[in-house]
Amino acid sequence: MEKIEMIHGSGGQATSDLINEVFAKEFWNGYLAQMNDSSVVAGGAELALTTDSFVVKPLFFKGGDIGRMSVAGTVNDLLMRGAVPEYMTVGFIMEEGLPISDLKKIVHSMAKTAEEAGILIVAGDTKVVEGHGGLYINTTGVGFVPVGMEISPAQIEKGDVILVSGNLGDHHVAILSSRMSIENEIASDCAPLNDIVRSMINEGVPVHAMRDVTRGGLATVCKEVAAQSGKTLMLQEEQLPVSAQVKDFCALTGLDPLYMGNEGKLVLVLPEEAAEKALSIMKASHYGEDACRIGHVLRFEEEEEMQIKPDGGELFLKTAIGGTRRLSVLQGEGLPRIC
Repeated sequence: MEKIEMIHGSGGQATSDLINEVFAKEFWNGYLAQMNDSSVVAGGAELALTTDSFVVKPLFFKGGDIGRMSVAGTVNDLLMRGAVPEYMTVGFIMEEGLPISDLKKIVHSMAKTAEEAGILIVAGDTKVVEGHGGLYINTTGVGFVPVGMEISPAQIEKGDVILVSGNLGDHHVAILSSRMSIENEIASDCAPLNDIVRSMINEGVPVHAMRDVTRGGLATVCKEVAAQSGKTLMLQEEQLPVSAQVKDFCALTGLDPLYMGNEGKLVLVLPEEAAEKALSIMKASHYGEDACRIGHVLRFEEEEEMQIKPDGGELFLKTAIGGTRRLSVLQGEGLPRIC
């Protein structure tokens, strides 16, 4: 079995052969064909720019792999600002011993996900380091923001509703199940969310804020949104979408779905009158079938009743038994690491 060796990182013939036989075969397009130190691409609009790194273990898991996850994660970060994803770069840091057959599968998965998401991989890099067959991927994504588009927590208003595009915790459980050799039917939700986001924008849904729910989970994302907006958010525990299998897994391990990682879910904040339209659009997408309403932004009178400062930036959970729980971002290390 062919494996990555230190010579593949030499910059010489072995590097060139690896690029031609593995990467160029899957990613080839007019920009990569230039084979220069950088790609010159078409532009001219306001840009959204993101960068990310992916270190998931195992490299392959039910529902995806590190390649699909790296493209989907990059694309979704751009989409959350209303941008149309256009270009991305990829950097591969390969440990010696990585089977080249595995690398080919991952690169193919990336190419298929990029095709699904409508984004071009226009530049890349490879490095080989000592190790035991691991792989790390770094990406940069570029998208164009339509004129007049402004999606950010600063747009949130009191009385807005909070939606989520589907079940929580699937990715986290898929990774842990693979590591722990636990057999179940739970697959990662790893996916690019172009269809959901573009459909809402094209249909004129007045989106105030969007965030993809990844590392740190729903509570972390919502707390960050609350802090950035200066508004107070209230989630409803009974409305949180969690599958029966994930609930069982959490009961076994003591995990909390509010703080579990996802790779194909978004949380959306928008006016009350647009909620049903947004839900209908999400449910019509393959990646949003379990979308639901999970909370709202507190109104003035609710803040007064709870004695909360108008610009408090707080996050609360209305529990199933009627209590109120204050939520914060994930504290400490979210063990085990899942991305």
